[in-house]
Amino acid sequence: MNKILPIVKRNAVLSRMAVLLEKERTAIKTTNQQDLANYSGDDLAMEKRLLVDDAKIDGMILSLQQLTTQEDPVGQVRFNFTHDNGMKASNKTAAFGTILIIYESRPDVTVEAGGIAFKSGNKILLKGGKESLLSNLKIVSLWHQALTDNDVANSWVEYLNYDRNETQAFLEKPTQKVDLIVPRGGENLINFVKKHATCPVIVSGRGNNFVYVNKDADLDKALAIIMNGKTSNISVCNALDKVLIDRNLPNWEIFTKQIITELQLFNVTVLGDDVVAKATGVKAIESDLIWYEEFLDYKIVIGTTNSDQEAIEKINKYCGGHSASIITKNDAVAQEFMENVDTAAVYHNASTRFTDGGQLGLGGELAISTDKLHQRGPIGLQHLVTNKWYIYGDGQIR
Repeated sequence: MNKILPIVKRNAVLSRMAVLLEKERTAIKTTNQQDLANYSGDDLAMEKRLLVDDAKIDGMILSLQQLTTQEDPVGQVRFNFTHDNGMKASNKTAAFGTILIIYESRPDVTVEAGGIAFKSGNKILLKGGKESLLSNLKIVSLWHQALTDNDVANSWVEYLNYDRNETQAFLEKPTQKVDLIVPRGGENLINFVKKHATCPVIVSGRGNNFVYVNKDADLDKALAIIMNGKTSNISVCNALDKVLIDRNLPNWEIFTKQIITELQLFNVTVLGDDVVAKATGVKAIESDLIWYEEFLDYKIVIGTTNSDQEAIEKINKYCGGHSASIITKNDAVAQEFMENVDTAAVYHNASTRFTDGGQLGLGGELAISTDKLHQRGPIGLQHLVTNKWYIYGDGQIR
């Protein structure tokens, strides 16, 4: 177990790291260009996640600045109790110890995850993908400088430069104690970690998010929310993949054609269920299995339902447990939908793109959990702790 550093020391490291990111901005972008040049794949979403530009660096710096101002999540009292015999008990938050995060192609995670873990008193082991190796190593070197400048051991932030076989060996027989693993990436990565890990795993699962347009929807809002969810950033897990239209919506065919026209202006491939395909002329889906897919691409499926209940059941069957939104002017219908859809985040008249630690007030996130234990949705600073009982006695026996 790592001895918890004083909060002043933790904050000083985070502040120094923010300064170093600004100072080394050009060098980080130059190094990242090498990673981009070395990337030989044709995965557009992967390439977008791999890119580090000024906006990404601004986001890294902001996340560290926000973390520095947030309250220490360690040692927060959750429960107090005084026993009849005079013993005093309190339950307080405590650091996990060592957290391993395995992620793909996103160098900004090296900053954000490192910062959240370190601020919450944890040692962080970072295992990034080979496609972002040079960028990650550059950023980790800045972490080590920030730690050294504050007389803190470099071992608090460690990079595991392992290939797949070495990673599997480490998961099965860790060469150091690991208390929690967070895989952040596609389903293949998540399944690989779950299969081989010998300690608890929080799954940062797939998106496959839904928008349901109810019969009482404001159509201007519905169109704007669908367009934002699908086209603002295709490479993220909070992007939109599926739209359900209530067939009780007046002139639903006209509105569906309007959605398709707007999406096609952004070169989005639109597929429809049999009803939508027949009404609009788009290509019909070939199998219901597509409803399970997360696309991370300029691709969307539009289907119809006969009722709110049918929409809820379809979302619960196919979605990834991430985010779902209902567009309606009927608050009671919205509340019924939100209470019964089984996703980490449910929305009324808003885009699924807000499922993000920074957007929901957490000042960044380690990952977005689609598990139900121990935290669901964005995992922020205050969630990266476990708890511990402190009992003070004076010779009491039972």
